[in-house]
Amino acid sequence: MKERIAWLKSLSIVTVLGIVLAGCATLQKSDATDTEQLLAAAGFKMRLADTTEKLTHLKTLTQLKLVPHNKDGKIVYIFADAEYCKCLYSGNQDNNQRYQSLLAKQNIAEMNEDSTMDWDMWGPWGG
Repeated sequence: MKERIAWLKSLSIVTVLGIVLAGCATLQKSDATDTEQLLAAAGFKMRLADTTEKLTHLKTLTQLKLVPHNKDGKIVYIFADAEYCKCLYSGNQDNNQRYQSLLAKQNIAEMNEDSTMDWDMWGPWGG
């Protein structure tokens, strides 16, 4: 009986961990997709890792983060996504400035959305 209870507890823990990890992966994929949409809107070029060699190289790059690189004396910004789109986005300083501007506008829009919250509807907060 004790073995069965221990087994059920272990199964429950594994199940909960699986659900949590799946939720985290879903959020990370959503964040990656949102970033990639902003990058495309800012003029970044998307390149698919359409060969084994490209995908192998893509996996060596910093993932899901816009990173500056020096190429022939110029700064090129790279966003690598080896998991979801299996692609990389590349752009120049102008693209990066447009991306940063779009990101700031998105953040402001989200803050404005938060400011429309009707706090009185939910009663006193004690603050």
